[in-house]
Amino acid sequence: MIAGIGNPVYDIIRTPSIQNEERILSGCSTNACIVSAQLNTEAVLVGCVGEDFKAKTEEILSTFGVKPLLYPSRETGGFSLKYDSAGNRKLKVLGRADPIKEVPEEIFSADIILLGPILQEVDPSLVKTLFERESLLFCDPQGFLRDITDHTITHMFSPSLKDVLPLFDIIKPNELEAYILTGKNPLQHPKDVMETLHSYGPSVCIVTLAEKGSLIYDGSELLRIPAFTTNAQDPTGAGDTYAAGFMVEYLRSRDLYQSGLFASCTASLWVEGIGPYIKITEEKVKERVNTLK
Repeated sequence: MIAGIGNPVYDIIRTPSIQNEERILSGCSTNACIVSAQLNTEAVLVGCVGEDFKAKTEEILSTFGVKPLLYPSRETGGFSLKYDSAGNRKLKVLGRADPIKEVPEEIFSADIILLGPILQEVDPSLVKTLFERESLLFCDPQGFLRDITDHTITHMFSPSLKDVLPLFDIIKPNELEAYILTGKNPLQHPKDVMETLHSYGPSVCIVTLAEKGSLIYDGSELLRIPAFTTNAQDPTGAGDTYAAGFMVEYLRSRDLYQSGLFASCTASLWVEGIGPYIKITEEKVKERVNTLK
């Protein structure tokens, strides 16, 4: 079982090919759980959501086979995301849900617990509670590194996060987040970045690089994972679904390279449409994996 901890959000997304004014369910842990469930892995999601979107969130998650474990919030979180033709995006905050102050006992039976906050809703101290259990701990640092200034996202690497990084088994930043965590560009200094991330404590370090693929490092070998080339309509959630593919494959194979390929191809299917209503099957993912081998 995979358990995701992080608030669901409802975003407005605009890309050169998509101009959507309706708020769409998203979120790091949300997307990862939805795709994990589609890949035939039991998934549960813990998060806070406002009363305005609670019933809708429960309905969507349940439709995909994800068990919703939702706490009430004063409002529902969300962002306005605008992408340019180069894939760069501007984020503005539409709402901020409450922090997750506790987790249900049943998530402790999970094989992997993904901590994928959106905007500081998971206090690093919660990691210490989770560390006492037997689950593998997977960190997507996106929401740990974000803050808000004038309704706009800013970034920081807090001492409290650095303090708990040794408790994680796996960490997966993207290119920007890797720079914030290490002070170096992973495309220009891949070995230095991966060695620095590994020195913080996680056993497995992954950096996703969009169309340039991804890097995986376990302290001994630096693996370069190719991206599956596709026509991306909406890149929102690509890293979240990479995490899902990686976790699903890693649980059964413990093979880092194979898990990276599976993750890359999982994400490639997601970006071809607008989440979360994207059909992702193991058969489709494996077809793409076979072309990358």
